[in-house]
Amino acid sequence: MPLTTVNLEPPYLLYLGDVPDDDHAKTGHGMAYWRPELCAGQMRLPECPVDIGLPEMTVAEAAHAGVKTAIVGVAPVGGQIPDHWVPQLIELASAGISIAAGMHTRLTAMPDLVAAAHKSGAKLSDVRVPPPDIPVGIGTPRSGKRVLMLGTDCAVGKKYTALAVHRELERRDIPATFRATGQTGIMIAGEGIPIDAVVADFIAGAAEMLSPDNDDDHWDVIEGQGSLWNPSYSGVTLGLLHGSQPDAIVVCHDASRTQVLEVGGDYPIPELDEVIDDALRLARRTRPRCFCAGVSVNTSRMSDLERDTYLGELQHNLALPCVDPIATGVSPIVNFMLKHV
Repeated sequence: MPLTTVNLEPPYLLYLGDVPDDDHAKTGHGMAYWRPELCAGQMRLPECPVDIGLPEMTVAEAAHAGVKTAIVGVAPVGGQIPDHWVPQLIELASAGISIAAGMHTRLTAMPDLVAAAHKSGAKLSDVRVPPPDIPVGIGTPRSGKRVLMLGTDCAVGKKYTALAVHRELERRDIPATFRATGQTGIMIAGEGIPIDAVVADFIAGAAEMLSPDNDDDHWDVIEGQGSLWNPSYSGVTLGLLHGSQPDAIVVCHDASRTQVLEVGGDYPIPELDEVIDDALRLARRTRPRCFCAGVSVNTSRMSDLERDTYLGELQHNLALPCVDPIATGVSPIVNFMLKHV
């Protein structure tokens, strides 16, 4: 069955609006980190505190620089495009610059934007649209090997970890495919399924469709979504977990995070040993031999010494590889994964 596919013409301009913090600009940061050669600049409203580090551009400057596609580089709660961003998007489309977004708000449902794009010949690409005819999950075991990223919360590094694991497997000449489940991953990989846009009854089926039968030595590296411990998004995570049938999971965590973000109540993130126990108990419903291959931690707010101390203590306590996917790399996790599968 076909996946959601995108073909975005570079170079890219990353549009940030006035998103309030880096966590909500994860699409922009992800594109700039994993596809830097395709990113020409960024565009922000004056009040925006987030800076991805790319050249600041106006619409005229972007057009003069040959920008072909403006990517809405944010992921706000609810996935909506605020009304006060629309004039700039229309200005971009009027200049002939195509626009791509992975929001629940559809670009193609905005009449003035559609009219501007039609007049200039710009293309509007809605990435957060699942393919049609997704089946209900059936739980039949599949050939091949799978590793799934599971986060202790949203925006803790699941995509970065999956891409790092995939890159490490490829470096070792081990057959592997990155399986994107969110808008940024789909833009990076060119295909995938936006799992959080799938009707709930079909989430497990979408995961089965995303990661079909494969050769016995092939690894599907599956990007995680949401969190089992986030009361807003746990449903999408559980469906993805059961449908993926992972041989291994990698727990992803932000070392600075003690509470689940943006929920109306006191929801502390459990201790990581409890997280691993909960995750494996649920994963083994469809993959009885599933194991945890390690913990991937965002330690970007720590000094090098703090990071090394934190990861060392965590690894001692859990008896599992504990890494920062950017600062230290994921080789220990891949070693553990390959040894224990």
